[in-house]
Amino acid sequence: EAPSKVPVTSGGDDGLQEGDHEESTHHGKDGGGRSLEEVVPRNLADGTDAGSTMIDIVLFPVPNECAKTRKGCDWTELGVGASDGHGNLRWCCAGDAVDFGFCDGGPSHTGRLIVNSTVFQGQHRVVTIPRTGDLKTAVKYGRLEQSTHSGKYVLVIANCNDKGRDVLVTGPYSWRSAQGYLPGDLFGEMYFLLGLTLVYLALILFYGICMKIHEESIIPIQKWILLTIGMGVLEGFFKTGDLFVWDEDGTRFWFANYTGVILGVMKRAISRCLVLMVSLGWGVVRDSLGSRMKTIMTLGLIYCVVSSARDISTLFEATENQKLSTGQEKKLFDLVTILTFVVAAIDVTFYMWILDALNGTMQYLENMNQTTKLKRYLRLRCILLFSILFAVMWAMFILLNRYMTEAILEPNQEWAIDASWGVNYLIILIGVAWLWRPNSAAKDYAYVMELPALGADGDESGFNAVPHPDDDDDEDQLQPPGYKDNSIDDAVMA
Repeated sequence: EAPSKVPVTSGGDDGLQEGDHEESTHHGKDGGGRSLEEVVPRNLADGTDAGSTMIDIVLFPVPNECAKTRKGCDWTELGVGASDGHGNLRWCCAGDAVDFGFCDGGPSHTGRLIVNSTVFQGQHRVVTIPRTGDLKTAVKYGRLEQSTHSGKYVLVIANCNDKGRDVLVTGPYSWRSAQGYLPGDLFGEMYFLLGLTLVYLALILFYGICMKIHEESIIPIQKWILLTIGMGVLEGFFKTGDLFVWDEDGTRFWFANYTGVILGVMKRAISRCLVLMVSLGWGVVRDSLGSRMKTIMTLGLIYCVVSSARDISTLFEATENQKLSTGQEKKLFDLVTILTFVVAAIDVTFYMWILDALNGTMQYLENMNQTTKLKRYLRLRCILLFSILFAVMWAMFILLNRYMTEAILEPNQEWAIDASWGVNYLIILIGVAWLWRPNSAAKDYAYVMELPALGADGDESGFNAVPHPDDDDDEDQLQPPGYKDNSIDDAVMA
């Protein structure tokens, strides 16, 4: 699998400082989060005459057993750096590292990264920089290849000569596995998105064909459901395409990437508004929501704007981190944190309003003895309660995975955390689409009062529910006392 963590070291008293052995998540940056340009700002012409400077470049795998822990791996056990077990830890053969006996090559290795060749199982390259004069050079054998280990890798670039020269390192670098350029921890996500897109595609074909067959019985809510499913297809198409292009070419397809994010936000905003409108009885017990429609649209628009800002900021931070300074990254992280809380607050508002509206609508249907519509709303509430239960349980799992000493999920499985929210959403969408699926009796659930039945004496004896072909088994459970099974010919036009 392609590596995704790149710690970078710079010259100093000991190169890497104690505690910097954990993998850095900042590509092209040192353990302090500084870019290479910040670490080594001077040109080669500013070098000293203290001798040649040796730039060590090492690439090595880290065992999965320690890579998934919060502490991370001890690099000294992997052959990089040295420690005497009493708190004396050195990365470079410089200063008192020779006195401690950490340098295998003795004084001749002064100014070099400590690499224990008997333990080290990676690749090692050295670039020699002369002590004076301008120089532009490159790694002669720049391809560092590991074919015996799949997992997480670490790249270290070290300048350990205390009296040597500062070196500016620039240029592109890429990571490529046997399968392609896509980082190993995203391979599972790529195929998951492909499968999710195929599910959305099958769903829109089924729903569209059913609407075509029963086009005379189409109701407005079915058009909105079809639109939501279509946006899910497009979202999956663009996100999957971005990962496939990245895997093949080694570069992100920014248009597909950002388009997929925006389509996903719009899909979630529309679906939240739609479920809320249905819960309030729109198109079922009332044909208009009045002033509440404006409130719903405003809340949905706010969700769309805030969620888009959060997702785009998160994506920008991940793809452009090499161009951001430490201060910019911190500000962006704080912004994402604030936006996440705002989105969570809007989600809670939607869910609380939806459940309250469902209870009110079901109470109205029960009072009016409209049993067929009531059964449909009971099923909708069951689906939503299941989704809430899943969300709570999954949030608890995420906290355990994040704060336990050893993570539950493997590094190449962490994509499942975000993917599960997509599955939860898809289950709700499939449930709603099935409840309001196109059929010949679809208009029986639209905004019409179920016709009152009259007894033989001409007095009203109750309301006769219009049955759905699939709901014959318990149709009379909520019929009022004295109900008579009169034919439709006895109905009175209202």
